[in-house]
Amino acid sequence: MRSTATPDNLRADVEVLWDYNQMHHEICPTDVGIGLGSHDLGVATYTADLYDQGMFPLIVFTGANAPTTVEKFPRGEAVHYREHAIDLGVPDSAILVEPNATNTGDNIDFTRALLERHGIAAVESVTLISRPYQQRRSYAICRKRWPEVDVVCASLPLPLNEYIRSIGDADRVINTLVGDTQRIWTDSDKGWAIEQNVPDSVRAAYKRLVDAGFTTRLVS
Repeated sequence: MRSTATPDNLRADVEVLWDYNQMHHEICPTDVGIGLGSHDLGVATYTADLYDQGMFPLIVFTGANAPTTVEKFPRGEAVHYREHAIDLGVPDSAILVEPNATNTGDNIDFTRALLERHGIAAVESVTLISRPYQQRRSYAICRKRWPEVDVVCASLPLPLNEYIRSIGDADRVINTLVGDTQRIWTDSDKGWAIEQNVPDSVRAAYKRLVDAGFTTRLVS
């Protein structure tokens, strides 16, 4: 049976990584909202909410499938996101779908190319809507690959415990959180993202969670 609670002895370290990986940006109007595909349907929910608030006139949902999402979203992450947003009242005419990206770099590159193909080249600002702990990584990749745009990061505003309950699997959330934290420096080392400061407290919390066995999303 999957646990929906963070183990008490790990809670403080998980909270450190949870807070670090969010950019805490102030939500403001931008030219395009980009919903980054993942296992989390809350990305589409919050993208639709921000559209309803008038934060952007156009949405791009981007994402194919990963091994962790193909069962939940068999037609692809972006396709299911689009369908969910339409169910929430977003007009189909306000949504573009990019169905091929399999990583965050592709999300950015393929979205940019899609907008250009639709004659939407003069983009000055974007809102990246993602899982809460994907914010910092997606920000760093976007700043590297699309440096001329202003970037606002956003996620469904849930506290950690409530977010884990919404996903239904604490181990999955913690493993992904640890993996996304590692990618802050590995993506930079590979030239895929801008370099970002990683405080000692974050590195220490990351190491303790790795030592506790949360390693399924690490890259070698």
